[in-house]
Amino acid sequence: MNNQQAYNSWAAQYDTNKNRTRDLEAAALRAVLKDIPFATVLEVGCGTGKNSIRFTGHARQVVALDFSEEMLNRARAKTAGTDITFMQCDITQEWPVKGQFDLVSFSLVLEHIPDLDFIFRQAMQRLAPGGYIYIGELHPFKQYSGSLARFDLDTGRVELECHTHHISEFTGLARRYGLRIAALEEWFDEDGTPPIPRILTLLLQRGTQ
Repeated sequence: MNNQQAYNSWAAQYDTNKNRTRDLEAAALRAVLKDIPFATVLEVGCGTGKNSIRFTGHARQVVALDFSEEMLNRARAKTAGTDITFMQCDITQEWPVKGQFDLVSFSLVLEHIPDLDFIFRQAMQRLAPGGYIYIGELHPFKQYSGSLARFDLDTGRVELECHTHHISEFTGLARRYGLRIAALEEWFDEDGTPPIPRILTLLLQRGTQ
């Protein structure tokens, strides 16, 4: 089962399963972006819309991308009555999105992408001057310990294809594309066990010129 098929299968239970990674990243996103102004958002890898609905409270335009049809169906149902534009696409190919955005966000998606340079290049083409890129990912320390995206079906456990991206890879790409590291934070489980960070977040800002 490839990742697209896996997320289609996961969609029905994604919001209801116990998932500390999902929940902690959502809390981290709210904390990181609470003082960041943005009117337009490109949400890359929106899944079931766990963050999409929050963006509508701050932005006049939200465009949300995902490659899983079933995840998008859940997101559309969850956000019915809003003006969010949902688009199904493979972000490892040219993105079918025009215009520039104040915020480009990635939540728990880049671990599935082997080539981040292409992703950064696509994001930069759509990031407005002075705009921000938010990245929230499973911390590489968790990946070093063997943790990866997975879920259970009646037929057994499904483990998704994942790629480890070190902190230095993210910061190196930020430098390559002239992005300022506005914030880099590590987020731990509330109970402190295991004593390693679960989530890594980065907030990167493009210059105004």
